[in-house]
Parts: sequence; structure tokens; C-alpha cells
Amino acid sequence: MEYKHRDIEQKWQQFWEQNQTYKVEIDHSRPKYYVLDMFPYPSGAGLHVGHPLGYIASDIVSRYKRLKGFNVLHPMGFDSFGLPAEQYAIQTGQHPAITTQENINTFIAQLKNIGFSYDWSREVRTSDPNYYKWTQWIFMQLFNHYYDRDANKALTVSSLVERFAAAGSAAVNAVCDEDTPDFTADQWNAMTEKQQQKILLKYRFTFPDDSVVNFCPALGMVLANDEIKDGVSERGGHPVIKKQMKQWAMRITAYADRLLAGLDTIDWPEPLKEQQRNWIGRSVGASVKFSPPAPDGGVKLAPPSGAGGAGLEVFTTRIDTIYGVSFMVLAPEHELVANLTTPAQKEEIEAYQKWAASRSEVERMAEKKVSGAFTGSYCVNPFNGEQVPIYIADYVLAGYGTGAVMGVPSGDQRDWLFATHFNLPIVPILDAQKDIDQQADPTKEGRYINSGIINGLTYKEATTVLINWLEERKLGKGKVQYRLRNAVFSRQRYWGEPVPVYFKGDIPYLIDEKDLPLELPKVDKYLPTATGEPPLARAENWTYKAPKPPKGASILAPPSGAGGAFGLELSTMPGWAGSSWYWYRYMDPQNDGTFAAKEAIDYWQRVDFYLGGSEHATGHLLYSRFWNKFLKDLGLVPHEEYAAKLVNQGMIQGRSNFVYRSPLTPEGGSPPAPDGGSPLTPDGGIILTPPSGGRGIFVSHGLKDQYNTTKLHVDVNIVENDVLDIEAFKAWRDDFAHAEFILEKDGKPATAAEGGVYVCGWEVEKMSKSKYNVVNPDTLVEKYGADTLRLYEMFLGPLTEAKPWNTNGITGTYNFLRKLWRLFYDEQSGKQKWHEAEPTAEELKVLHRTIKRIEDDLERLSFNTVVSTFMIAINDLTDLKCHKKAILEPILVMLSPYAPHIAEELWEKLGHQAGSILSATFPVFDAQYLVESTFEYPVQINGKVRANLVFATDMTAADIEKGVLENEIVQKWLEGKTPKKVVVVPKRIVNVVV
Repeated sequence: MEYKHRDIEQKWQQFWEQNQTYKVEIDHSRPKYYVLDMFPYPSGAGLHVGHPLGYIASDIVSRYKRLKGFNVLHPMGFDSFGLPAEQYAIQTGQHPAITTQENINTFIAQLKNIGFSYDWSREVRTSDPNYYKWTQWIFMQLFNHYYDRDANKALTVSSLVERFAAAGSAAVNAVCDEDTPDFTADQWNAMTEKQQQKILLKYRFTFPDDSVVNFCPALGMVLANDEIKDGVSERGGHPVIKKQMKQWAMRITAYADRLLAGLDTIDWPEPLKEQQRNWIGRSVGASVKFSPPAPDGGVKLAPPSGAGGAGLEVFTTRIDTIYGVSFMVLAPEHELVANLTTPAQKEEIEAYQKWAASRSEVERMAEKKVSGAFTGSYCVNPFNGEQVPIYIADYVLAGYGTGAVMGVPSGDQRDWLFATHFNLPIVPILDAQKDIDQQADPTKEGRYINSGIINGLTYKEATTVLINWLEERKLGKGKVQYRLRNAVFSRQRYWGEPVPVYFKGDIPYLIDEKDLPLELPKVDKYLPTATGEPPLARAENWTYKAPKPPKGASILAPPSGAGGAFGLELSTMPGWAGSSWYWYRYMDPQNDGTFAAKEAIDYWQRVDFYLGGSEHATGHLLYSRFWNKFLKDLGLVPHEEYAAKLVNQGMIQGRSNFVYRSPLTPEGGSPPAPDGGSPLTPDGGIILTPPSGGRGIFVSHGLKDQYNTTKLHVDVNIVENDVLDIEAFKAWRDDFAHAEFILEKDGKPATAAEGGVYVCGWEVEKMSKSKYNVVNPDTLVEKYGADTLRLYEMFLGPLTEAKPWNTNGITGTYNFLRKLWRLFYDEQSGKQKWHEAEPTAEELKVLHRTIKRIEDDLERLSFNTVVSTFMIAINDLTDLKCHKKAILEPILVMLSPYAPHIAEELWEKLGHQAGSILSATFPVFDAQYLVESTFEYPVQINGKVRANLVFATDMTAADIEKGVLENEIVQKWLEGKTPKKVVVVPKRIVNVVV
């Protein structure tokens, strides 16, 4: 009865699959609990040991909740549209679907090998047409809805059309584009269909938009901000530039206030919620229009009047500083820069624009050096009529606000530096401002000076006066603005969801729902066309024949054309589309009639426990909240927020190993002999052979400082306890096949015959293939078992904290499981040890102390301390020689979430039905077993402990004193003397003073 981990684990994994042990159905007799992992992208590299950390934690929660009586939904699927598969397709011609399927097969095998309790019957894949049919369907609902401010929710575009026809735009208070015109009902009804459709695009949740985007030329695609790290693409590390392109956009800004408010209702990590608050960036202020230059390029000094007209619009949270404006700064990519640039400044402006386009937003915002270029034009401050020179500078971004910033150097340090650099005026505006010749003073204290209509007013008074002045003259208004921008919703790639839209001219129309899914077509190559169009342009007949609308149909019906076909959208959806609703598909994955049946959604409701990385804070975790709120508005889902609790797991960092290659020149030693002979090491101990051909000399870590060495990463899988497997190293790379080694023992040179080994150096780094520090979990499962891996990953430290991986400690966890096994069976003889005898009070005490600690720690997700508690319990039971079923049985139930295979095996051997531990009940803590009946008192005589005596905890102080004085040891130290005083401190100590 030896503990053979692989035999046991393969047996139970096969049992679970054959019996569909983890398959779950709706069961109204039990409370539900929904545990969700962020589903992975199936990369070709498969899993490394860092990936299972979160999966193990969520699996423990799932199994624990089952033991607590919950009906647990714990599914798994794959976010299977992704750039790596497409890049591989470009290189090899293999369809991304084939690569993706191969990778998914690897992932599933690895996940099953670790023993996760996933209901695989519910697996989803975002690249499956049966799945993305519903992603496309949700897109269509977004296209057909707008956000009504009065209703504070999404309403249908068809109802918007009815309101326009009846009362014009005045009847509507909706989220729309800034440049949306006002019109009467008569004007609306007189418009052509094309004119009406263009107006509707300014309201729809999703729409084609000319926008400045992050474009990666190497990848040939637009990237979201969260896909860029340190100015380059997260995938591949390629340069990213700013470029204006026609893109589909999502009006996520409509939900900005609800996205902010919702954060206060969910149990998500506070740092992540703060990231989202900052990303949304709600600001209260005013928009102001500065009048444009005169047509002849001169300066128009008169303030603008009438309905406002054209002009440079800025948003400011400090309208009170308007009289201190001495310059205007535009983003280099602002659409008006070309028109504002005078011929004399054209060369300088274009050079600056080119330089700024080569830098990322992060680089631009972090830049400390002042730079910019003058356009040669001016605008006019509407309050005082003064001319304001217009510059461009890299610190202003087109994607934030209006892409224009008014410069107030007396109140803003960045503006002060800019004004000082370009010798621009610095105008004091408050009598409380100090030392503005040295630096800006942003105070709001004091009263205004040099400020026209607000001279002598306070900050609060001035703000009201200025906003009223602007609104009366239609030159601006009080406004709430957000840092959040509409989300780009298209990629110029092949491997993604096709957008279910065709075009009649430049007007988009939805395809018919009955034609979903719109599947990816075949293409000859996965590259853009020669003219730069996306890969879908390579497809033959990528067109759509629109159905003929019924007679008298509204403008919302698709155009009939003349029976011809219209071109379909060539871009595909972004990576976040399929992940913005996937938790609902798990509830009802096979349904072909809707994205999830009402019965399933009503039962499972929402995710109770969501686990994934904080790196998705402003990507998936924000976009998914947006889509969920939209679905809630449509009455399709019951909750405003889809995940009640979110936990971010910390990263498992790699522990890299290094070898040290030497050119054979010892520090202070002899160079190689001219005749090719071999020099000696500094102590003359070992003769070195100069490298030749593919040879190399590698110096052990403890000796490296004696030589000129180069540090090289080495595969950690051929290193154990920092000792290199030399033969495996030679086989690892052809150029190392004839390598030679300087070994060490106790820090001194030694041959292999003398016990010398090659010791590697090490550092903690990010786990990465390029650093050769990726540890494959399959290797550890084979050697130590899945249960050992699960326990060890939890034992490494708190779930939410980063921690380094170190395989060296895993043997201790393996030995713990063997020790557990020995409580049941003798590993040598195979003899059964467990029996049915009644447990002792001490054994019950160990059990119930363990129950309480484990339950408390699991409820607060302290997974690492649970492992410690298990180890202490098994040690205590071993010391007590406890082999009693009444104690071991509940121990197995508690252990089963962590180590399900060994728990299942021993549970069956205790006489239970195979596979039934999953339906067992978590043991109930009984406090009576922790009540102590006796206490061991240290007895001090004249300040020194002379004895330790045990008394019942319910004995009186007088009886304890009597027992102490009658004790032989105490009498010996009293030497016949009568104590002056005896002090009994209950359950603490006894002091005897002689």
C-alpha cells in the first residue's frame, strides 16, 4: 500500500470524466454558488506553474462550497481569438483555427492533469461560430439602441426616430456626439434617408468614427490603451504610433456615471476600483470657445457672438483662471493644426508632429523636458478679447478632452514651465498668489485681480458668474467631462469576430438576424491587401445581399438596392468583445435560440466569486461591466454588476538560474600559453582546457569572481537545488555539447571525483520562455503528483501577493502527503492501520482545532495558512499515533478541496462509495472539545520556577495552594519553612514567597 501518486491521480481523473462527477444542473433545492476564472487565451506554450495559481484557488473555493451544501457552477472555456495564432498563420499559412484547436487540446490536458473540478460540458470558445453568433447579436442590439438621459437607460433607436418625427431633437435628452445638430420635426421629416441615418449614428451605442488611434505598423492593427506597455505593443514589443483612422467605436461614455456608482456596490479590490475611477476620470468644470483667426490669417480681436460659431473649444476645471490665459496648446495630432499653421511655421510644425507621433502616450505624459512649436496663428479669449498664440505640444493628447488646453502659467506649474521656456506672459489673477516669478501658485484663496468681471470676487462667486456669462452668450457652458473615451471596437485583422454590418455608400446597416452567425470567410493570405485593406478584403464575394424591405417600411429597414450585393465590414471585433459576456453563456452553453435562457439566468443570477489578474482593470473588467449594464437595461439580465466579488491573484515570479561562461582568463592569473597549452587556476589546483570549436568553459557560481565570466540563463528544469545536471546541460544546446566545467565543493575548486558540483546562480524575475525559467506543471505532476503541486502553490504565500517560484521546497509538501498516507497504511508492509476505535479527548481536540482554523481561513481566503494547519494536524496525529476512522474521516473531507485525488482514494478505502467525498458534509466545529479540563501551573519559589504541577481548571485557589504545599518537590525547596505568602493566579502561575 505504497503511496503511488500517479496511479491514484490517473485513476480518479478517469473516474471523474467517465462519471461526469462535476457536471452540474439547475437544482432549486440547494442554494447556488457561481465560481468563475478569467478564461485563458490558449497560447502555444501551454501552462507554466504560474498559471494554475488562480485556478487552484478557485477550485478550492468550488469544492469547499460543495461541501457546504451549495450547487456550484465552476466552468472553464477559452478566449480563443488572439494575435499569436494569426501571426503563426501569416508565417506558415496554417489557418488560425487549427493552431487554436491544437493549443486548446494541450491546455485541456494540462488542466485535467491537475484535477480541477470544471464542468467541461459547459466549455465555451470565443472563436466558435455558435458562440460568436451571440457576440454579434449583442453588437446588433447595441447598434439599435441609444442612451436616454431622462430614462437613465438604453432605449431603442426606433423609439428615437418616432420622437424626432413628432417633436424634433428638442424632445430628446440623450448621449450623443458633441457636434450633433438641433432640428425640428419638420426638418427631420424633410431629410433624406441618408441624412437621417447620419444623424442616428451620432446617437447609436456603436458607430463608425474618425478617431486618433494607437496603430502598430508591425502588427498592422489598432491597439487599445491597455494593450500597450511602455510605449510598445504588449504583444511582440513593436513601436506604436498615433494615427487617424475610421474605426468602429462603442459609446461606453454613456455609462460613465453608472460605472462609477457601481464600484461602491461590489466587493472588488480597492486598488483596482481606484484604477477604474481614475480611468473614467470624472471632472466638473466648463467648456469655453475661443474664436478662430480671421480668414486672412490675421487676428480677430473681437469676442465671438451669436450662436457661438466655429472656434477652439477647451474644457477646464478652473474657469476662474480664464483671465490668466496667455497661450493655447493643441495636441500635435489635433484636426485643426493643419488649418492653423501658417506657411512660415509649416516645416517646424510638421517636424514636431512627426516626432510626437513616434512617442507613446505614456512617454509623452512622463516627459519632463519642455517642447512645442508655434503654429503662427492666434485665437481670441472670449472674456477680454485678447489674442492668444496657438502652440502644439506633446503633453496635450487628442484623445483626452477636446485636444486643446488653455495655458494659465500663474496657476499651473506645467503651464508656467511652458511659458517660461517660450517667454510668454505670466499674469497674476489672485491677490493671494505668491512668488509666481519662481513657480506657479494654484491657490483658490483670496480675491481675483486682473480679471475683468470677477475682480474682487472669491473662487465660488467667480465660477458662477463666469459660467452664467458663457451660457447667456452661447460661448460655453458648465459641464461634467470624463477622461474615459469611447472604446475603439475594430481590428484590422483576420482572426476575430466579423462585424455583422454591410455598407450602402458610407452608411452602415445590420445584416438580418437570421443570417447569424456571420462566419469568417476563407482567404488566400492572412495579411492586409496590397492597398492596405484588412485581410477580409482578400475574401471572394465578401458581400451581403440585403432583403427587400416591405412597402412603407421605416428608415430603420435595410436598403433594398437593385437586387445587388453590398460590401461587408472588413474589420473584425477587438479581443475584448467575446470576453464581455461569456459568464452568461456558461449558464446555458448549448442554447441556439438565445444567448442564455431566462430560466438559467434567473437561477445562476451572477458570478459570486470571480478570480483573475488586476492587469485587466481598465480593459476586460471595465468593458464587461459596460456590456452587462446595457444587457440589464434591455431586461435580459437581473443585476447591474455581474460579479459580486473579485479577487486578484498575485503573480508567481520565476526563479532563474545562471551559468558563468569564461574566456579562460583568471583575474590575476596567467593567460593561455602561446603554444596553446593550458593555464592553471589562481591556486594552481585545476588545469583548464582552452575552448575550441563548440567548446566552452563554465565556472561554478562560488568561483566565478576569480574569472572574467559572462552570465547566461540556463533552463531551470535541468537544475535541482541550484546544482546543474551537467549531462542534461550538454544535451540542451548543440553549442554546449563539448562544454567543460570548473566545479566546486565548499566554495573551493574540486573535481567530480572529489565531490565537486556545478552550482548555478539565481535571481527572481518574471517567468518567461526567454529567461528559461518556465517550469512546466506536467513535469512536477509526474514527479510529485497533482495534489502536491496544488498544496505547494497554495503554501507559497498569500494568494493576492507576488511570490517567487522555487521548486526546491516542493519535496516537503510531497512528504506531508506521504505522512498522511502512513496514518492509514504502513508503506513498507502494506498493512492497514486505521480502525474503528473511539477517539480520545486529545485526538478530538486536534480535530476540532483543525476544523475551526481551516473553516475560518477558507472563509477569509487565507489559503496558505490552511496548508500549515493541515501539516500541524497530521504531525499532531502522528505523535498521538492516531489511526482512528472517526478522526481521519473528517480530516479527509477538509483536505479534499486541496488534494482531491488522495482524499478520494483514502475515502474509498475507508469504506465509502467511490467518488462520494464530493457530496460529503464539511465537518462541524464543536467548541466543547477545545475546553481544557486541566492546567499545568509553573510554581515559583522566591522568584524561580522549581516545579510544574497539573491541577483541574475548576479547582479553587485554596485547593491549588493546598496541593502545591503538599507536593514533595515544593517541600524539598521549602526546607521545612512556612511560606510567608502563596499567590495563585488562575490558569497562569503559582508564586510562593518564603
